[in-house]
Amino acid sequence: MSSAPTTSAPFTARQAIATDPGYQAFWILRVGFAVAPVLFGLDKFANLLVDWPGYLAPWINDVVPGSAQAAMYVVGVIEIVAGLVVAVAPRFGGWLVAGWLAGIIVNLLTIPDYYDIALRDFGLLLGAVALARLAQRYHGAGQH
Repeated sequence: MSSAPTTSAPFTARQAIATDPGYQAFWILRVGFAVAPVLFGLDKFANLLVDWPGYLAPWINDVVPGSAQAAMYVVGVIEIVAGLVVAVAPRFGGWLVAGWLAGIIVNLLTIPDYYDIALRDFGLLLGAVALARLAQRYHGAGQH
C-alpha cells in the first residue's frame, strides 16, 4: 500500500490577495493612504484642487510664522512624507496619518461651515486606524 507524498505549496501573497478579504482590505487602504497624501501634499504647492490656505483656521494662521500659503507648503511636505511612510511602513504610517487627520479635524472644527469636511476627515481617520491594525496582521508576516 503505497501512497503518494502530499506536499502543500506555501501560501503566497498572490494567493492571499486573491482569496483573503482582510489582506485585500489591507492593500486597498495601504495604496490609498500612500497615494492620496502624496497627491494632496503636492497640490499644496499648486492649489489646483482648491485654495488650500482657505482651510487653515485663522487662529493657526496667527500662530505660525509667515503666510497661510507658506504654512500650506509645510503641510504639503508633511503629507508627502506621511504617504511615503505608509508605503514603506504601514504599521507606523497608518497611525501617523491618523494623528495628522486628527490635527486637521481640530483645525476644521474651529472654522465655521467646515464641519462636513471635518466629518469626512473623521471617516478617513477611521480608515487610517484600520490600515494600522490590518498592517499589524499582514505586513511583515511573510505576505508582502
